[in-house]
Amino acid sequence: MRLWHENLIKQLPRQQLLGQHRECCALRGKGWGKPHATVNYVFDHSPFKLYQYHKLVMTEMLSRDYQPDPLWLEPLYRGKHTLPYTTLEPIVPTHPLYPEHNETYLADCLENLRQKNIFIDHVI
Repeated sequence: MRLWHENLIKQLPRQQLLGQHRECCALRGKGWGKPHATVNYVFDHSPFKLYQYHKLVMTEMLSRDYQPDPLWLEPLYRGKHTLPYTTLEPIVPTHPLYPEHNETYLADCLENLRQKNIFIDHVI
């Protein structure tokens, strides 16, 4: 489990982008609050921040003509097997959305991609 640094989303290959969507769906649904070393920091923030991140992923998917389920565009939605939030306080997006997504984290993500033979030279 990993959330790629948000500056990489537009450059992720198809497999990683679609995997990121599945990851976000899982975290927003039954995976919320379930410990996993790589993404534990997500649970230190409002679930709305994860929605904001997921929306970045889905926006990129739509730009590539992929069709995520439009229900995920709703911030309260948590999937077919988890009840939606009744309320979720909107928060102003920051950049990066997660403060943990700093330059060190970006370098870690780039190295992880390199190990998969994915080379991103210019980070947007």
